[in-house]
Amino acid sequence: MKLKGKVALVTGAGSGMGRATAELFAAEGASVVVVDIDEAAAQRTVAGLANREDCLAAACDIADGESVVRLFAEVEKRYGRLDVLVNNAGLGQVPGDGFDKYQQRLAKRSEQLAAGAEPDVFTDMIVDLTDAGWQRIVDINLNGTFYCSRAAVRLMIAGGSCGSIINIASLSAFSGEGPLAYCASKAAMIGLGKCLARDLGPRGIRVNTICPGPTRTPMMQSISKEWQQALERAIPLGRLLEPEEIARTCLFLASDDASAFTGQTLAAAGGMMML
Repeated sequence: MKLKGKVALVTGAGSGMGRATAELFAAEGASVVVVDIDEAAAQRTVAGLANREDCLAAACDIADGESVVRLFAEVEKRYGRLDVLVNNAGLGQVPGDGFDKYQQRLAKRSEQLAAGAEPDVFTDMIVDLTDAGWQRIVDINLNGTFYCSRAAVRLMIAGGSCGSIINIASLSAFSGEGPLAYCASKAAMIGLGKCLARDLGPRGIRVNTICPGPTRTPMMQSISKEWQQALERAIPLGRLLEPEEIARTCLFLASDDASAFTGQTLAAAGGMMML
């Protein structure tokens, strides 16, 4: 019961790593605010929690700053405090991000190289990345993290909590492998977390970032089977990660076990990248 008496809010908790984190936090005694853009998905997560009567399902598009303000006002009204925020909600691909054409060109270029030919196809992802495609991913991954972190800090200060903020970024922030806007936004999340950790340390509010490696989530299904297999082969542990493993890392950072950790970036990646 490492989080007994704590209130935790997890974004993107309708599925994948967010749902696994909400489930573990509830099992460890926390009252969990389960947030997802899909209200039905959030409600399904809450229905499966050990202490569901103490938890709350909430729909919110975290890219909308005003919606985030309303969400945290509801949290304050119900619980009067917030101890843990997990910024997990994120997008990998959206229409207009150019990644579909990138994958097609990459496959063609790989075919040419495999045949021993001089390739005349280039991936050029940025050429097809539209303003709307860029903006939507940045709005969710980076701006949403900012909006939620700002609201959480205000509530933590008001409630006198020495809280913990956990950002879920990605190894793509370091490798540059993946959709352009996704990689850029995840790298920015790391910088945001470091700045917040330095700024909020005197208040006892800790801020850390987890960079998961390839994990068995719905987002993983958006890439080709061949790419999934290549990623799996690149992991020293020889397997994809499970959402529950990321959840356990979140639990560590949320609990007093990580009282000395702030401003850190943890690669929960099976050894795929060693920071």
